[in-house]
Amino acid sequence: MSKDFMAASLLAAVFAVSLGGTGSTANAQGGDIPRTADGKPDMNGLWQALGSTYWNLEPGAAKAGPDYRMGANGAIPATLGVVKEGPIPYTPEALETRNRNAGDWAALDPVGKCYMPGVPRANYMPYPFQIVQSPEHTVMAYEFASAMRIVYMDQPDFDGPVPAWMGHSRGHWEGDTLVIRVTDFMPYTWFDRAGNHHSDQLEVIERYTLENPNLIMYEAEIRDPETFTRPWTLSLPLYRRMEENAQLLEFKCVEFAEELIYGYLNKDAPPDREPPRGMPFTIQEPVTQ
Repeated sequence: MSKDFMAASLLAAVFAVSLGGTGSTANAQGGDIPRTADGKPDMNGLWQALGSTYWNLEPGAAKAGPDYRMGANGAIPATLGVVKEGPIPYTPEALETRNRNAGDWAALDPVGKCYMPGVPRANYMPYPFQIVQSPEHTVMAYEFASAMRIVYMDQPDFDGPVPAWMGHSRGHWEGDTLVIRVTDFMPYTWFDRAGNHHSDQLEVIERYTLENPNLIMYEAEIRDPETFTRPWTLSLPLYRRMEENAQLLEFKCVEFAEELIYGYLNKDAPPDREPPRGMPFTIQEPVTQ
């Protein structure tokens, strides 16, 4: 049985459970938020961040993009910043890496090559994602690259077997807040297009609080002693998609990145064409006999 089939089967099962509870006990505990059959805040549905966090977690002025031919269409928007404790507390070495990343982000950002965005970045990309709840699992399905992660509820010792681009997620409830601890990351993902980065020691503590039926306040505490001098937190709202036909659409980004990643291997490629920069893995040219 393939991994994709297993994930799809689990998503279907969780979705069926969530439908059974969604709305049936809304306001069951006297609050003004919908609740599932077991009394937990009902976050089932499609959510999306607004604003420019995807570009930069920290405040920044608008500026020209990397390709002058795009003009204003390719400009980088201004950002208000979502880091709660001021500038991201990089170590001196990690700050140098961030600055190098920022100076060549269009070539180096792994997302441009269709690698998974990681956590928390997946939650504030300019694409919606869907939350599907059950008592045993919470599934988060993302439009970008059809990424998915399974949150194992109330299993704090259920360790991840290997590092993963989206990490390994374990969740529990603290009152009405869904708390998710994410570990076991690959070290290659970024937090945004400004080159903010981490190591394989990254640990993310996410907090989802349903403020009203259509608004989740999202916080992510970032811990990584190899990259930062102390933990720090980002905070932003997530909004429910309200359209009657709201749904996850297909964005299989591999087909948009194939020429970028593999084009230099094409037999018709110019002899001086080089592999793309910023690849986390080296692509070996085929051996000819």
